[in-house]
Amino acid sequence: MQDLITLIVPIYMVEPYLDRCITSLVTQTYKNLEIILVDDGSKDNCPALCDEWAKKDERIRVIHRENGGLSAARNSGIDAANGEYLAFVDSDDFVSEEFIETLYQACKQTGSQIAQCRYEYVDGDKMTKDKEEVTEPMEVYSGREMIKGMSWRDGAYNVVAWNKLYHKSVFEGVRYPEGRIHEDEATTHKLFYQAEQVAFVYRFLYGYYTGGTSITRDKFSKKRLDWEWAVRNRLTFLKERHEIEILIPMYKIYMDGTIDLYYKTKEILQDKEAAKELMERMKATYKELKKCGGTSLKTRIGYWIFLENPMLYKKLLGK
Repeated sequence: MQDLITLIVPIYMVEPYLDRCITSLVTQTYKNLEIILVDDGSKDNCPALCDEWAKKDERIRVIHRENGGLSAARNSGIDAANGEYLAFVDSDDFVSEEFIETLYQACKQTGSQIAQCRYEYVDGDKMTKDKEEVTEPMEVYSGREMIKGMSWRDGAYNVVAWNKLYHKSVFEGVRYPEGRIHEDEATTHKLFYQAEQVAFVYRFLYGYYTGGTSITRDKFSKKRLDWEWAVRNRLTFLKERHEIEILIPMYKIYMDGTIDLYYKTKEILQDKEAAKELMERMKATYKELKKCGGTSLKTRIGYWIFLENPMLYKKLLGK
């Protein structure tokens, strides 16, 4: 018999999109599913819609909880899951009917603990790239290679939580940080680290909806500084495990991303104290980067100019 797979759907104020999402789950070609709808205290009609879906499909379970944010909703689903494998789908997104079956077969064929696919940005109800031919249908990497791959050009595929199928074992001792956004940045590397192998299926099987609203797409706010916190914690995680080869590209991700946050914090939020804290953390990180080596002299000079004179750095880059 095929393994039971748990699909976890955190739900908050997505009434116009919820039916589309759940329909894509109940019509999966892989049938041995447990679908956990986590109503995170939604104030629209989502709670009632969830209950209606549970009446229509016995594979669906509903958790109604007080609002605690995306991480808390995911954690509730993980704790309640009975499946041998877990997957997350955001409630305004949808997936190909072969999403689960393809990733499950990738795990079984390669002995991988995680399988992931590519995702397509969509603003309607259909995906256009799902049937595209790919020259390399699948590749297998170590978990450490996948962490390093967060610095690839398409590194976002590696970071996000929802384009993946996970064996339940990788969540032992790992949960999403509650009360934070950019929770994937703070967590996915830990899951990769616990996986011996990861299969990357190069098909577009997940539709990431670009309409509507979300915290990370809306106007810049101080909550966005959670990105710096998340990546700084990733650096600490890797330093504690002496993963120097993986650390080097992570330092560049941290510095480049935090420089951008610094300017937005100072100019959009006009929060001098928060900008000052970011600068101090970047100075400390720059010292660590120099000790590790591995970055070009040009890159190090650029960071040095920024740390000494952010306005000059901005002018030199034409920003």
